[in-house]
Amino acid sequence: MYYWTPDGRQILDGTAGLWCINAGHNRKPIVEAVQRQAATMDYAPPFQVGHPVAFEAATAVANVAPAGMRHVFFVNSGSEAADTAIKMALAYHRARGEPSRRIVIGRERGYHGVNIGGTMAGGIPGNRKVWPAMMAGVDHIRATHDLARNAFSKGQPAHGAEFADELDRLIAFHDASNIAALIVEPMAGSAGVLVPPAGYLEKLAATCRRHGILLIFDEVISGFGRLGSPFAAQYFGITPDILTCAKAINNAAVPLGAVLASDAVHDAIVNGAPEGAIEFLHGYTYSGHPLACAAVLATQKLYAEERLFERAREIAPYWEQALHSLRGARHVIDIRNLGLVGGIELEPRAGAPARRGFEAHVGCFDAGALVRCTADILALSPPLVIEKSQIDQLVETIGAVLQSID
Repeated sequence: MYYWTPDGRQILDGTAGLWCINAGHNRKPIVEAVQRQAATMDYAPPFQVGHPVAFEAATAVANVAPAGMRHVFFVNSGSEAADTAIKMALAYHRARGEPSRRIVIGRERGYHGVNIGGTMAGGIPGNRKVWPAMMAGVDHIRATHDLARNAFSKGQPAHGAEFADELDRLIAFHDASNIAALIVEPMAGSAGVLVPPAGYLEKLAATCRRHGILLIFDEVISGFGRLGSPFAAQYFGITPDILTCAKAINNAAVPLGAVLASDAVHDAIVNGAPEGAIEFLHGYTYSGHPLACAAVLATQKLYAEERLFERAREIAPYWEQALHSLRGARHVIDIRNLGLVGGIELEPRAGAPARRGFEAHVGCFDAGALVRCTADILALSPPLVIEKSQIDQLVETIGAVLQSID
């Protein structure tokens, strides 16, 4: 649960590194699995040949995936997963004889990494403004955040399901025959913990099905126990067509990401390819890297043996109660939570937006706790092994720091 600074200070990890150390730091089974693999086979080419550990790792991921999503394509990061998912969606429609479906719909304040496709589909203005020439072929529905109606919601907000109707407007504008996919984070993390309103995701999924648009869930943050289930798809009871993941897939021990595809998407692309051709002309030198896959196997086994997904679900009510105890703390204008995720929104300082959030981030680190700031929002996502006493310490530290800053 801890980092240590070079001068030996202990820092409570309130962010699981960067949303990814779900099993905690320096777990012996993962360390030993990577060491063994490095001494057995350090690398194997991913093109034309394979190696057993990659197939075993894919099977381990498929075993916890939503029903019907048993096809796994390994990449090296969440950013690569997003680009791969977009290419997969375009390839699917082309294979089915609908090459006009080229437009990808994202969401304002969405984050899908920093490669070209993810930057295009993402909806954070600062991430996009330097590359306007890359922004063709995308459109965006509005974000779900509604501070006026939903401040201090516990779990899914009650208001805002109607925001999903924005997708119908874009379909009417572009025509469904030109839209390939909708990509959204079931729960947006990087933009400041934006929890979907009750009924919102269900409406998006129904609209996509009705118009033949592929639904892509970006679960780089929400995957592998963050909400108390293997994926947010299972938490919300919605199965997408394509799902991206990374980070906690192998406890971030070695860079790895993955794209999970439904049978329909896989079969259309693979079975539609000419005899002897490469079915999906895409991949990376380090796809399915042996060390990374060994870490997947050890991590997934650890999750199961220690029941960490269930543990996250069981401790989530205590986490919620502790976070909302900060209601009324200095500068706090909203608190939101889901699973073992929390967002504390601060009132921006006049004339200096984001400054107060950064000062709180630095203040917490100096006081012995790592939290993440996104502008004036403090984002929290501790390892799933966190104890109640550590939750108390984290919340008390945040409260004291907020009291101390202007």
